Amino acid sequence: MSTSTAVTEAVDAWLRRRLRLRDMQINETYAAVALAAATITALVWANVGHSYHSFWQTPASLAIGPFKVELSLHGWVDEGLMTAFFFMVGLDVRRDLTLGELRLPGRALLPVVSAIGGLVVPALAYSAITHGADGAHAWGSVISTDTAFALGMLALIGPKRAPRLRAFLLAFAVIDDIGALMVIAVFYSGSLNLMALGCAVLGLLGIMLLARRGVWRMPPYVLLAVVTWYALYRSGVHATLAGVLIALLMPVYPVRSADVDAATEVARLYRQSPHPGTAVMLRESLAYSMPLNQRLSWMLPPYVNYVVVPLFALANAGVELNGGTIAAAFSSRVMWAVVAGLVLGKFVGVAVGAGLVLRLVPGSRLPGLDLPRIMGLAALSGMGFTISLLVANLALEDEALRDQARLGVLAASLGALLLATVIFRVSERISPLPPPPGEHLCRAVDFDKDLTTGNPDAPHTLINYADMSYEGRWRLMEALKGIAALRDAGRVNLVLRHKLTGPESLLAALAMEAARHEGPERLWRFHDALANLRGQISTDSITVAAQEAGLDAWAMWERIDSGADEPKVLADAMDVEGLTEDGSPVVYIDGRRFERLLNRWTFSEELTRIEAVGAEGDSGD
Repeated sequence: MSTSTAVTEAVDAWLRRRLRLRDMQINETYAAVALAAATITALVWANVGHSYHSFWQTPASLAIGPFKVELSLHGWVDEGLMTAFFFMVGLDVRRDLTLGELRLPGRALLPVVSAIGGLVVPALAYSAITHGADGAHAWGSVISTDTAFALGMLALIGPKRAPRLRAFLLAFAVIDDIGALMVIAVFYSGSLNLMALGCAVLGLLGIMLLARRGVWRMPPYVLLAVVTWYALYRSGVHATLAGVLIALLMPVYPVRSADVDAATEVARLYRQSPHPGTAVMLRESLAYSMPLNQRLSWMLPPYVNYVVVPLFALANAGVELNGGTIAAAFSSRVMWAVVAGLVLGKFVGVAVGAGLVLRLVPGSRLPGLDLPRIMGLAALSGMGFTISLLVANLALEDEALRDQARLGVLAASLGALLLATVIFRVSERISPLPPPPGEHLCRAVDFDKDLTTGNPDAPHTLINYADMSYEGRWRLMEALKGIAALRDAGRVNLVLRHKLTGPESLLAALAMEAARHEGPERLWRFHDALANLRGQISTDSITVAAQEAGLDAWAMWERIDSGADEPKVLADAMDVEGLTEDGSPVVYIDGRRFERLLNRWTFSEELTRIEAVGAEGDSGD
């Protein structure tokens, strides 16, 4: 075994272990189970002895000179740890507004209107039931959805062929959380200390300045974040608001190729001469190449999912379930208002809002995102839990009313889950979803017409639909070269088809088709030359690339002008029309769309997985 092969296998084994760990850390179902386990633990603890409330009311102060924070353990969880939760929510908001679904007005309209309906109708339902009674002020406890619980339960009970439903829930939950945080800031904060509030504003301005100046190291942001949190805590505004406000200012932008290239160059220097200083510079260049928002969004979920949110449930879900408490709750308007607001109000508000948009704005209709599935999601949004418990603690001073609200939240979460399960099952029977568009390859490979490299009799085929004018095409080219050994060993055949986003991509595709008539060796040299142009496609650059590959540029342009290859190119493009919003590639392995990261390791792992599944099937036979 060569040294290169041994290194590759060692790296692959390490990546495999890390991927298994990461999958567990970000698994939404596991996170929901952890939250449910913490809730059950809190209920058991609260009903065994008297230590539950006394423990969480234990004072825990922190003082540095004249600066002092005096909170109970319960307060540290609610105002301290939960800041990390809202910070993660804010990162999602900012990223969606800049890079995700919410940046597109047509795509944003459906979750925005649904979220507004899910905020307004539950509050009205709660207020109507509790009008004139104690606890009427706690209407904010029924307006928000617990994202972690809802995502975990969607993975368990939702349709398996509706990836857009999860994206809709995330976008919906982001807007929902913004509304809930605004309600907390306006209606459930104490009397304001304007001096402290001004200091918080200055801290936020400092963070904004750091982001605009391109500061990418975390310590300056952490320092100003602590100052801002403390200032908000002293101002009378609920300190968790600092989390979302700071997150909205974190730098976020698409990864820049120049930054990745710079990190690659430093890695090359380290390989040539390993040194502690170069190792530090490599670490810094890698961190610099990934915007701070995306870095933190990758780091935080395990801690928030398995530490912060379960601790919050442990500190807030403990209710003494004796006969008196349950009887008082069942006769309380607060409990039934919470149940009605979360189960019925959320369902009606979200479903009606979504239905109006789908009816009045045809462009909002997307495959896998129809009204029956949205109705199931509307029911699931009644799992309010985290923010519901938080607002109940803020709005209600009487402990008996708090217990009634908590029982209402727990009952509503269970009721919402049951209602969502019924809706999803019934809708699947009455109106089953078709497979998502593009899930399967729509045309078999034609080895006489398609651009291929490798043994046509190979057991596996990888087809990539490529836009040669896409700036990142060279990355997939490198990834495919990384599995050249598998191709040469006869394990996989590589096929290139065309994807079009404009006249430049059409021109490059026609040039590739013309080049295939001069032999495969020159064709793939020409392909590499085009990919290395990194999107700078023009007639002149195509001509230069053809000459570098040893092609007859004159003959190539004659064939392009003849239009002989246009039907084939357009047919390729129609296969994947609308599957992506830019020129990024669409990849199929053995006829199924491959939607993980596109690199050498993920390709080889998928091929190994398919072979392992096939071997198990053969042994079973």
